[in-house]
Amino acid sequence: MASEELTVVSFNVNGIRAARRRGFDTWLADRAPDVVGLQELRCPPEEIGEFPGYTVSFDTGTIPGRNGVAIATRQPPASVRSWATDPPRARGLSAHASHGRYLEVDLADEPITVACLYLPKGGLPAELQRPGNIREKPDGGAKYRRKMAFLAGFARELERNRLAARRAGREFLLIGDLNIAHCEHDVTNWRAARKMEGFLPEEREWLDRQLSPRRLIDVVRTLYGDRPGPLTWWSWAGQSFVKDVGWRIDHQLASPGLASRARWVTVDKEPSPDERLSDHAPLVVGYRRRA
Repeated sequence: MASEELTVVSFNVNGIRAARRRGFDTWLADRAPDVVGLQELRCPPEEIGEFPGYTVSFDTGTIPGRNGVAIATRQPPASVRSWATDPPRARGLSAHASHGRYLEVDLADEPITVACLYLPKGGLPAELQRPGNIREKPDGGAKYRRKMAFLAGFARELERNRLAARRAGREFLLIGDLNIAHCEHDVTNWRAARKMEGFLPEEREWLDRQLSPRRLIDVVRTLYGDRPGPLTWWSWAGQSFVKDVGWRIDHQLASPGLASRARWVTVDKEPSPDERLSDHAPLVVGYRRRA
C-alpha cells in the first residue's frame, strides 16, 4: 500500500562518487525518499552507479568532472526531458544546454512535474572585486555577468515550463542548488553576505520575482517559519559546520496546489564533520499525496 506522503529530497552531492565513499548509499536506504534530485554528479554516465529500488534519469553534461543532475524515482517516470534532448528556448541559455544543469521528469504516480536545477555559482561584479576579499583570481566580473545572463534566460524558461505543466494538469516543483540565499534567515552572517555572490541584492530580487502565491512558493520557508534557518550548506574549511555557520542555497519551489500539501521539512545534517556526505546536506520535504 502506497504511503500517504510523497517525500522529496534535493541534494547537491558535490560528486556522487565521493559522496558514495562517504556513505551516500546508506543514507539513501535509510531515508528511502520517493523522489531525490541530485546536483553536481561530476562524473560520466557510466560511473553514476546503481540506485537499488529507483529509476534514475540524468544529464551529466559534457564538461568532465563538472555539473550533472539526476532525479531518482520509485517508479519509472512518465516522461523525461533534459536540455541535452530538449534544448532551452529562452535566450541566454543555449551556451548552458550541454552542461548538465537542468532535468525534468513527469512522475507516473502523481500528476507532478519535478524539475532539478544546478544554477551557476557566479561571482562578484567588477566593482566589488578587491585584492584580498575574494578567493579566486579577479575576472573583471565575467562570472557575475554569466550568472545574471543565465538568470534572465532561466526566468523565461521556468515560466514556460511551469505553464506547460499546468496545461497538462500537473503541479510543478523546482528543486535544486540555486546558489542564491533568498532572505536574511537563509544566511548566518547575512550582513557580511550582502557583498558576496549568492546574496547580492540583484540575485535576491531575481528570486523574489519567481515567487508569488499564484506561481511558485518557497515551501521550505513557509513550513519553517520566520526564523533563522534551516541551513543546507557549510564550508569545508574551519569550524563552519560545527558552529552551524552556513547558508540555505538549496530550495524546493512548488506551484500553489502542491505547496498547500507540503507538511514538513527537515535537513539531514550529519552529526559530525567526519560523517559529512557533501558540503551540502539533503533538504527533505514531505507532501501529502493527492486524495
